[in-house]
Amino acid sequence: MTEATTGILPEKRQVAMSFSRAAASYDGVAGLQRSVSDQLLARLPLDLSADHWLDLGCGTGYCSRALSTRFPGSSGLALDIAEGMLRHAREQGAAQAFVAGDAESLPLRGESCDLIFSNLALQWCADFSAVLSEARRVLRANGVFAFSSLCVGTLQELRDSWQAVDGLVHVNRFRRFADYQQLCSASSLELVELRCEPQVLHFPDVRQLTHELKALGAHNLNPGRPGGLTGRARLQAFLAAYEAQRQPQGLPATYQVVYGVLRKKSGIAG
Repeated sequence: MTEATTGILPEKRQVAMSFSRAAASYDGVAGLQRSVSDQLLARLPLDLSADHWLDLGCGTGYCSRALSTRFPGSSGLALDIAEGMLRHAREQGAAQAFVAGDAESLPLRGESCDLIFSNLALQWCADFSAVLSEARRVLRANGVFAFSSLCVGTLQELRDSWQAVDGLVHVNRFRRFADYQQLCSASSLELVELRCEPQVLHFPDVRQLTHELKALGAHNLNPGRPGGLTGRARLQAFLAAYEAQRQPQGLPATYQVVYGVLRKKSGIAG
C-alpha cells in the first residue's frame, strides 16, 4: 500500500462513529492495547523531559494516565477524533485538557509539545506523511514523536480464512511496514527506533474474536466490505477454514505491531 489510500482505508467519519460507540465497552477488551502502550512507554528516551505532552488518539485515556505518572507535574492534552472516547477519557480525569481533532491536521500551535505519544491509532490515517509533518510542526526542538501502529499481516489468519471462501473485504486493511520505513526516513525527523513485532492472541472460538473487535470499535470498516448477512454455507466454510489453524492455546489472531520513536533535531523548523 502506498500513501494513495483514499478509498482503501476507512472514511474518518466512520472511524469516529465506530470508536465513539465502542467507548463504554473498549476497556473491557483492550488488553492488547494496554500491553502495546506499556511497551511504547518503555521505549521513550531516558533523557526525555516532557513538560507538555500530547496523547494523540487518546481513546479512553489509559495512555494519558500513564504519561501523567511518567512525567509528574507535566501538562497533558488528550486528543481523539471520536468524541465518545473523549467524553470517557474526561470522566477518568486522564489529562488537563481534551480536544476533538484529526492527527493529519492538528488543532495546535507550532512547537508546543515536548512529546507526542500515539498508541494504536495512526493505522486509521490514510496520509501518514501528513501525520509526520504535523508532528514535526508541533514538536519543540529535541521533542519526541513515539507511536505504535499496525501493518500488513495483522489479523492474517482471519483474512486467509475468508479468502478461502470469497474475495470480499472482510478484514481491515493496513499499511505496509516498508511504507512506514520510507515515510519516517523522509520526514526530516531523526529516526531513533522503528521496528515491527508480532503479537499473537488466542481465542476459544471465532465468536469471541469478532465480539472483541466489535467491542473495540475495530471491526471491518473498509470500503468493499460485504453488506447484509453472510450466507450460512459461506459462514460454515469460513469457520472451518479458521478452525484448521487452531493451536493448542486456541485460535490465533496475529497483530503486526509497529513501534516508532522519532526526535525533532535542534535547528529544524516546524
